[in-house]
Amino acid sequence: MEKIYEGKTKRVFLNEQNNLVLYFKDDVTGTGDTIDPGGNEVVGEIEDKGLSSLAVSKYFFDILHSHDIPTHYIDASLEDGTMEAKRSEPLGLEVICRIKAYGSFLRRYPHFTEGKILETLDYLVEITVKDDERGDPLINDEALTSLGVLTEEEVNSIKNITKSVAKIIEKDLKEKGLDMIDLKLEFGRVDDKIVVIDEISGDCMRVFEGDRSLTQKELAKYLVT
Repeated sequence: MEKIYEGKTKRVFLNEQNNLVLYFKDDVTGTGDTIDPGGNEVVGEIEDKGLSSLAVSKYFFDILHSHDIPTHYIDASLEDGTMEAKRSEPLGLEVICRIKAYGSFLRRYPHFTEGKILETLDYLVEITVKDDERGDPLINDEALTSLGVLTEEEVNSIKNITKSVAKIIEKDLKEKGLDMIDLKLEFGRVDDKIVVIDEISGDCMRVFEGDRSLTQKELAKYLVT
């Protein structure tokens, strides 16, 4: 297989069927010495974290498939440690659904968010440009359409899909006594259709048990038996 990409948490290959094969790494992201799924730096490594991320991604992609959410997912093998997905054209964007105020949202708006940690945000959707060097800057709807990145219809579709995915995952986690704080998704085009791509793991969401944030491996234990 040909390796076509290596990021902070995955290696991506192309197989003979022209599908993507994703290998999940044990690297964890954060800021400084703090592990944080919203961070842009690799801050360390946790044994078997990659396998946990794969297991969680398989779990949630299977759920989304049952709800007819469009994704690039084909299948995953925990034995091989791989996920197979349709080849897509990434949009180069990250789409965040904020259920409660936390993390960078609080830091970005200190004049308005003082004392509002974990305040409900009612599925607020933000779109950022995937650009670590510039801190993943926010981009608004008009900029996306004016620059020809997306049509207005595609922007609305991405927001609606993101909210639907967030509600599906939040409901599943609540049934297990867990609270999702926020969720980050990536989108791409498969045959000119906008779909969810990449992964849906603990690297893409903050999940609390009570007032404690769960690690990727802890989250996997709740979901995979």
